[in-house]
Amino acid sequence: MSDPKPKQLEMIWPEDRPAPAAPPLPPEFELRLLRDGEEEAHAELMRSAGFDWTADRLAEWRQRQLPDGHFVIQHRPDGRLAATAAAYHRPTERHPYGAEIGWVAVAPEFRGRRLGEAVCAAAVARCRAAGYRRIYLKTDDFRLSALRLYLRMGFQPLETDADMAARWRAIREAGR
Repeated sequence: MSDPKPKQLEMIWPEDRPAPAAPPLPPEFELRLLRDGEEEAHAELMRSAGFDWTADRLAEWRQRQLPDGHFVIQHRPDGRLAATAAAYHRPTERHPYGAEIGWVAVAPEFRGRRLGEAVCAAAVARCRAAGYRRIYLKTDDFRLSALRLYLRMGFQPLETDADMAARWRAIREAGR
């Protein structure tokens, strides 16, 4: 019998901190909102980043999405979607008035250009503009590049269970 999948890690954006400034994008990229009709292009981006994703799954998540809250970065020369992140109304017991930054992805061929940071900054700014003080995200231990990004941006780890301190310590050590 295999071990059950560990509970996802959670991070929060400090309530007293304004939204982060988006980094400048290289000129061949454009930050914008996801448009109707781009569902398959979005699904292709998500799959390229390692997520089990379909256009139908996007439709489910869009029901929780803040208006004007799904960001993409388009590669201008070929029109492909290079990165994405979204802002969701997602209250939970721990975050009763919370917004979640979710489904952050960057296509492998476009990594290393701060595109993930740009879409995350846009999503946090959208949550702040909507009045959310509690902004959080969830991710997995093995997504080390995403975790490094979130920590660098200023998200703070939440230690929600007894094993979390050790998991966060392992992540920090892996990042050295």
